[in-house]
Parts: sequence; C-alpha cells; structure tokens
Amino acid sequence: MTPTTPPASPELFRKPHAPILKMGAIMVLGLLLLIPLVMVHSVLAERLARRDAAIKEITATWGNPQVIFGPVLIVPYTHVQKAWREQTVGGRVERVEVNEQVRARAFFLPAVLKAEGQLSPTRLHRGIYEAVVYDGTVMISGSFAYPSFAEWKVDPQQILWDEAELAISITDLRGARESLNVTLGGQVYPLRPGGSVEGFTSGLHTPLTGLASQPATIPFEMRVALRGSRSLRVAPVGVNNEVQLASTWPDPSFQGAFLPTDRKVGPEGFSARWQMSSYGRSFPQQWTEHSPLVPAAVTASLFGVDLVPVVDSYRYVERAIKYGVLPIALLFTAFFLFEVIAAVRIHPFQYTLVGMALCLFYLALLALSEVVSFGAAYWAGAAAATLMISLYSARTLCGGQRAGVVAGGLPAVYGFLFVILRLQDYSLLIGTAGLFVALGLVMYVTRKIDWYAGDNR
Repeated sequence: MTPTTPPASPELFRKPHAPILKMGAIMVLGLLLLIPLVMVHSVLAERLARRDAAIKEITATWGNPQVIFGPVLIVPYTHVQKAWREQTVGGRVERVEVNEQVRARAFFLPAVLKAEGQLSPTRLHRGIYEAVVYDGTVMISGSFAYPSFAEWKVDPQQILWDEAELAISITDLRGARESLNVTLGGQVYPLRPGGSVEGFTSGLHTPLTGLASQPATIPFEMRVALRGSRSLRVAPVGVNNEVQLASTWPDPSFQGAFLPTDRKVGPEGFSARWQMSSYGRSFPQQWTEHSPLVPAAVTASLFGVDLVPVVDSYRYVERAIKYGVLPIALLFTAFFLFEVIAAVRIHPFQYTLVGMALCLFYLALLALSEVVSFGAAYWAGAAAATLMISLYSARTLCGGQRAGVVAGGLPAVYGFLFVILRLQDYSLLIGTAGLFVALGLVMYVTRKIDWYAGDNR
C-alpha cells in the first residue's frame, strides 16, 4: 500500500512563507485605507459645493461675470417672399402662389472697435468664503462703415432707415449707476434697457434717426459703468480691434481666444492690450434674421481677464488627496523592512493606526486651509501627523533610533509631496524621479536579504 503524504500544516506553511503573507496583508490594508481617503474627498466635495454656493450668493447681489458684445447697428428692411395661400376658385379650394411683403432686420458690426477699461477689485466675504468682485468703467469707441445691403440684393427703397437702432449686449447691468448714452455720428442717444440681438437678451438699445444721411464712416462713442465678479470678457466685433484693460489686481489670469499683445503685471496691478483683426473669429461682420448669428460662435471668440484668488486651496487639497497612497505605501514599506531586518514584530492593528493617522493629515489639511494659507495648513497638518506617528513608533518599533528614522523620513515625504503640488507643470517629472529614488533606496537596503531563508527550515 503506497503511503500518502499528510496535508501541510497551516503552521508549517505559515513559517517559511511568512514574509509573503505579511506583504499580502499589508497591501490589502493599504487598499482598505483608500476608503478613508475617499471619505475625505467626499467632505472636500461638500465644502467645495458650499463655497460655490456662498460665492454665488455674493455675486447674485453684486454682479455676475461680465461679457460685452457690441455695439451692433440694426437696420430693418422689407423684401418680397413667395408663399402659398388657399383660395376658393369655382367652388374649389386651391393653393396658389402669392408674393408677400416680409419685414426683416440686418445687423452690422463696427469696422473699428476700441475699448479701454479700468477695473477696481474688492474682496467680499460670506463667512469663511471669499469672492472677488469689481467696479469697472469701460470706454467704447470706434466707427461703423455705412451699412451696405448689396450682399443681399435689397432694393434701397425697401430699407427702413427711420427704424434703425443701435444695440449692445452686457451680461449684467446692475452696476450701471448713471444714465447711459451713446454718441453716434455726432448725435447723443440715451440707451434703454433690453437686448435687440437674438441670443443676447441682456443689454441696451436706442432708436436712431437720420442714419440714411450719415457719411461713409459713422463714428461712435459710449461710456459704460458696470459691476461684475471674477471676470470680464469682450467680443472682437470690429474688423480691427484694440482693447486695453487695467486694474490694481496683482495676479490676473488672461483667458479666451486671444492673449494680450502687450502686458505688464506687478505687485501694484496689471495693464494689458489686445490687438487683433476679424480673421481670428468665427462669426460674420454682418448678417440677417434669415441667417442668424450663432451665439456659440461669439462665445468661442471672447477674450479678457479673470480676477480670481491667487491660491485655490481646495484644488491643492484635492491634488494632495490624489497622492494620498504615496505616504501610506512608503511608511508601510519602512515598517515592513523594520520587521524583516530588525526582527521587530508589528501587528496589523498597529499598521492600521499609523495608516489612519496618515489619512487624518488630509482632513486636517482641508479644515485648516479654510482659515489659513495653504502652506501654513499643509505644514501644520504634516507636523501633527509626524509627531503622532513618531511618538507611537518609539514604542511600536522598540527603539528611539528606529523612531528617529520615521521622524526624519515623514517630513521628507511631506516635503516631496509639497513640491509636487506646487510645481504643477513639472509634477509628473519630479514625482517619477522621486519614486525612482525611493524604489532604489528600498532595493539598496534589501539587497542582502535572503528571502528564501525560511523555505530551508
């Protein structure tokens, strides 16, 4: 009878394969610690929503981000259009083709647009949240070419010059604290609330008189006082455009389809000048209601400046949480090496407590960054986590020297993470280089360990 081999004892299996089992347990524990990080991220999302709601409440009473589109010259006209009508002929209903006189409008943009704006920023608070708002004055001038209907083959007798009007679209007019006027062709016209361009309902307009007798070039000029928040955008409506914006805000963010031709930015504020032609935009110089303007084309061509806080701490916290697995992995690796090299036994529960302390750092970072600067919040949270873990490690690792390694290594890890967060453009490069260094250090420390030593027992 052939003797059978008895099944392997769990105790005998556990001894030679103890490092592998411990590594597996540590990896599972590290993955489980991602759950607290996800919970911290959900708290961050809730605080972001509350911040956005507070800013929305502030801007709702002050003024929204402003967009200026115009001015636009609007000239109505009539034309003949064929249509079908039902008529009774000999007791029968027949459809006959008839000519109808239809009214339409033509829209003309300026040949030259010049705008010069001065923005005075203010910080408003709602609790711990801050919003940047501004008072602004924009001088708009330029000239229109005399409206030509040759493109649409409209009979000059059908042009309704006496019903022409001028319109300009401005997102939010609550900042207008005085009567607004426009000077066109040497005559002053008072502007009335209401938009006249389809797709741009908010704005101003005014009826014009004597447009038919204007010269080939019609100059205009207007001054607009407005209130807004966060940003100011201008549409390049002219064939040639020149826009200048200045403010005492020291950290502008120039956005949109065009960047400034010239700019000066310093601690006392900024000044910027844009100069471009109509070739860079995606909407026409003139159009009719039969082929209307597409508002999305105007939106894609806007340009201007954003006045936003220099540091958005919530975005930094969000990026820090994304790197949250890095300190956990490095510290758990260090603890595991202490077990292998120094024969220190560390219970999984002790790993868990240390991992929870690392996760609490991100919650402390989020809480502190709402009341102090991000840098101060970061290092205060890092100091608290490092002190807690170092004091706990002095007993867990059975030696002050090993605890000193942890106390010196954690600030290095947090410093490395802080550099990655600050260097946004080079974060991937620096992060990859740092991981290579960390892996190389682990390989150097473990180069003489015989991982099969337990299998020879």
